[in-house]
Amino acid sequence: MSPVFYFSVLVYLLSPFCTAQEGSASVGDGGVRVELWCVAKNNAEDAAIQTAIDWACGPGGADCGPIQPGGPCHDASDIQRTATFAFNNYFIRNGMTNDSCDFQNTAALTSLNPSFGNCKIPSSLSKPISIVVGTTQADVYSSSCIQVGRWMWDLVTVSLLFVPLFIF
Repeated sequence: MSPVFYFSVLVYLLSPFCTAQEGSASVGDGGVRVELWCVAKNNAEDAAIQTAIDWACGPGGADCGPIQPGGPCHDASDIQRTATFAFNNYFIRNGMTNDSCDFQNTAALTSLNPSFGNCKIPSSLSKPISIVVGTTQADVYSSSCIQVGRWMWDLVTVSLLFVPLFIF
């Protein structure tokens, strides 16, 4: 068999690794975005959590409709669940930074989904954010995985066209 054929098979076999990398939410600096939620700390004082909820839902501008009585995230018996929705909503609306998930040290970031029952709490990946400002079409299409994919199919096609020449 042709060395080109073996090379194309190798590239083809390695391409799932590239696809898996592209499937994750990659960041321009080579890192990976992780799905995060801003949640109320379980060791925070209830009074401090209530003060933080009042601020987030008032001056903070969080959408606290779902935690109002009758809402899907209302749980009068669990202030942490209530706070988690408010804190997370504020976090997503305000840049998803460590500072936007502090609330006087009553909140923290977690990768564990705090959704419960009919209350679906959106993650940091739910809101489209811009990682790179001013990305051009050329930048988008210059991904190394896209380039590998193009070369892979070209090599496989060329190899398959030339295989009959070497067999006969």
